[in-house]
Amino acid sequence: MAASGQWHPGRMDHSQAPVLDAIAEYRRRGHVPFLPPGHKQGRGVDRRVLDVLGEDVFRSDVIVMNGLDDRMTSGGVVPRAERLMADAVDADQAFFSTCGSSLSVKACIITVARPGQRILVSRNAHKSVIAGVIISGVEPVWVHPRWDAHWQWAYPPSPEDVAEGFSRAPDAAGMLLITPTDYGTCAAIGAAADVCHRHGKPLVVDEAWGAHLPFHPDLPSWAMDAGADLCVTSVHKMGAGLEQGSVYHLRGDRVDPELLKLRADLLDTTSPSALVYAGLDGWRRQMVERGEELLGEALRLDRSIRDRLRDVVTVVEREHVVSPDRADDHDPLKIILDLAELGISGYTANQWLRAHHRVDVGLSDHRRIAAQITVADDERTASRLVTAVTDLVAHVGDLPRAKPVDVPAPGELELEQAMLPRDAHFADAGHVPAREAVGRICAETLSPYPPGVPAALPGEVITQAVVDYLLSGRDAGMYLPDPTDPSLSTIRVVDRAR
Repeated sequence: MAASGQWHPGRMDHSQAPVLDAIAEYRRRGHVPFLPPGHKQGRGVDRRVLDVLGEDVFRSDVIVMNGLDDRMTSGGVVPRAERLMADAVDADQAFFSTCGSSLSVKACIITVARPGQRILVSRNAHKSVIAGVIISGVEPVWVHPRWDAHWQWAYPPSPEDVAEGFSRAPDAAGMLLITPTDYGTCAAIGAAADVCHRHGKPLVVDEAWGAHLPFHPDLPSWAMDAGADLCVTSVHKMGAGLEQGSVYHLRGDRVDPELLKLRADLLDTTSPSALVYAGLDGWRRQMVERGEELLGEALRLDRSIRDRLRDVVTVVEREHVVSPDRADDHDPLKIILDLAELGISGYTANQWLRAHHRVDVGLSDHRRIAAQITVADDERTASRLVTAVTDLVAHVGDLPRAKPVDVPAPGELELEQAMLPRDAHFADAGHVPAREAVGRICAETLSPYPPGVPAALPGEVITQAVVDYLLSGRDAGMYLPDPTDPSLSTIRVVDRAR
């Protein structure tokens, strides 16, 4: 690992949890609300709903104004929780989001760049980043990731790639870097930040998969400690927050915090979930008090799982992916199992594990699956995973062979950007048969999911290689949630006369 330094607890009293304390106090005092939420601590909820979700969920679902706090929010409950979060991870400021990192990254984009300005963006960006580009009206200058023909996946761009991006766009307002990837591979954040700062521009890191990184020295570098100016994390991914729990962090003076608040307010909900806030608040306290211990146990468990699976299936290890022309680091808590030698697809393996062992994995693609290990895992869950994968391999002969997927060669996913994504998204457009879309300008986002990185996005010229990839992937079991035609029989393209 290459952590930027020993993590240390912040200076504040982290035994407190302002949001959790406020919910407990609200319940203790027996408030009677005549304002949202309309279920009024669950009293109006159907018994059948309570039987599944539990009464405490609704008793804790409290509005912020005249709920967690008073009418003027003079108690500063949420701001105090955010200050504690910033202190815990060595950021200057932290901002909670109950709309996931999809919203957080959009807020960062529209803060760093105004409509019409250019910004460097990793082309291996998640679809939420592309949505931010479309909403903001900025002009993306794509910095292409490093492609690995052997493993058939992409690594984050190198610092040299970032420098080359600025040579093409010296007026770019900043850089948005995605790291870690869904496969656990990481960028050299510090060196990328140095490149940005030499140009006087901020580095924004979409570190959705890295909320746990600040809390153990044997994990890859955390963006704030590595010199990033803005960083987005999804606490619900590798942390112990509730779904949609996200935090974006700020450090330094290259991004105006007041402007960040102003721009984020355009997108943020006016009805944030106290439950999600509470999950963020409690997770921060847990990590400060016991994070290094808990993550140390997770890392030991991870090594044990890898040791047990290595004789059964190909386990992608650090030495397979970290080198000068590949990734700069690797998060070991993402266990990637490559199934190519077994002759089955990740799509098939995913379904089989769920159907036969009730073991659910997240990422699955044409040749692999990924299992993430967190502080929630123990020997019982580890054994379930090892047993299920071992049984999967034992039944390989009974499973359908992987259908071929025409994965593009290096460079073939670097499409020509003929229009701004925003212009193409809102342009007059129509559907043409997929095979006839070659040479046309895409008017929608086409993202295999997970990991949700678009193969084609609005404004790009569709190529034969991309069409072959998507159609063969669809036939092999790839999930494509974005196209307006779910069957992908047709693709939405910009009208020729525009």
